[in-house]
Amino acid sequence: MQIPTHEPGRNRTPFGEVYEAHFDAVLGFITRRTTDRHLAADLTADVFVAALETFEGYDPRRGTHLMWLYGIARNTTAAHARRAVRERDAVAAVSGRRLLDEQDMQRFEERIDAEWAARELLARHAGLSEPLRAVIDLVAVDGLTTKEAAKVLRISQATARVRLHRARAALRAESTTPSAAFDSPLTEVTR
Repeated sequence: MQIPTHEPGRNRTPFGEVYEAHFDAVLGFITRRTTDRHLAADLTADVFVAALETFEGYDPRRGTHLMWLYGIARNTTAAHARRAVRERDAVAAVSGRRLLDEQDMQRFEERIDAEWAARELLARHAGLSEPLRAVIDLVAVDGLTTKEAAKVLRISQATARVRLHRARAALRAESTTPSAAFDSPLTEVTR
């Protein structure tokens, strides 16, 4: 006695026949699990779209078409329930919170612009030669006077002033933002 074999991926029943034969059963399955008619129609459509996409992989040895469709319907309704819970949680998380107003947006824009200017300044700073960077770091970042910076670097005070001037000029020359942003910490040459 020869047992008929079936190759997975070689479905003998056209999808249209499966749809026609089982639409009402799938719709009933979905309708019993939701109270919204429109949602039931949408989920039923989702079930058949998923079934159509995977129809070539249907293997009759694993169950009838109806059992297969019920499995897809079960997964579809469970996925919808999970999404609904996530949406409810998200709404609950933001409910009662103040939405952003025009002033908030302006503050965000100002912060973004300031961050961009700071990144730009750091990039230009990195492009300075080591002697210029050393003087400007000691004066502008560490808060030393030009005289103190000169002592730390073991150079003359005049050389320190010249390097500081050149560093400030280089930072301003390449700036695409107003130079006032760079003048305040760097303007004081001597104290």
